[in-house]
Amino acid sequence: MPEERTVALVTGAAKGIGRASALALARAGFAVSVGYRSDADGAEEAVAKARAEGAEAIPVPMDVRDEASIEDAFGRTEAELGPVRVLVNNAGFTKDGLAIRYPMPTWDATLSTNLTGAFLCVRRALPAMLKARWGRIVNVASVAALMGNPGQAAYAASKAGMVGMTKSLAREVGGRGITVNAVCPGFVETAMTSGTPEDLKRRYLEMTPMRRFGTPEEIAAVIAFLARSEASYVNGAVIVVDGGLSA
Repeated sequence: MPEERTVALVTGAAKGIGRASALALARAGFAVSVGYRSDADGAEEAVAKARAEGAEAIPVPMDVRDEASIEDAFGRTEAELGPVRVLVNNAGFTKDGLAIRYPMPTWDATLSTNLTGAFLCVRRALPAMLKARWGRIVNVASVAALMGNPGQAAYAASKAGMVGMTKSLAREVGGRGITVNAVCPGFVETAMTSGTPEDLKRRYLEMTPMRRFGTPEEIAAVIAFLARSEASYVNGAVIVVDGGLSA
C-alpha cells in the first residue's frame, strides 16, 4: 500500500455486500467512506461498526446515477479522509421481468445504476490513483453476467457490461500500479434478493453444489483481499464466489 493511510470508498455500503465490504476493509486497516443513497441510518450504523474496529470512517451520501452527487461524495471523502486509493463499485439495482414487456424506464435505471454509475465513479477516482501510481478498483458484478437468468436480461446485461469494463480498464491502467478486478457473487441473502420468489430460491439452492446461499461476509473477504498490496498481481480477473453455482 502507499505510505500514507489508504482510503477506500464503497458505494451502496449501507447494507448487504457493500456494508460487509466496508467493515472488512476497516478491519484490514483502511479508512472507509461509506457511500449510500437513501439508507442514512444503515450508513451511520456501518460507520459506527467500522469505528469500533479502530478505523476512520464517514458516511457519504451519493447517488451513482448523478455525476454531481458523485463529485460531492469524492470531494467530501478527500476533505475528511484523503484521496481515494480503493474504489469498490457495489451500488446496484435490479427488478426482474420478462423482456417482452420489460419497461424501458426500469431498463434505464438498471443500466444507469449498475454500469454507468460504476464507470462515472471510476472516472472520478482515476486521476488520484494515476498520480500516486497505486490504486485498487473492485467492481461487484454477478454470476448472472456469466450464465444469465430468465427475467434478468437488464440486470445480466448491466453486470456483463461491468465485466467487460473491468477487463478493458485493467489493460488501460495496469501499467501504472492500478489493478481493476471484478467479483461475481452467486445468490447471497441480502435486502436486494429478499424479494426473490421462494420457488426460484429453491431452484438456485438445488443448482448450487454447496447446497447453501452465500453470505455478504464471504463476498467481502474476497473484495478486501483484492484491495490489499498482496493482490498486486491480480489484475483483470473475474473472481466467481458462488458456491459452485456456475461450475
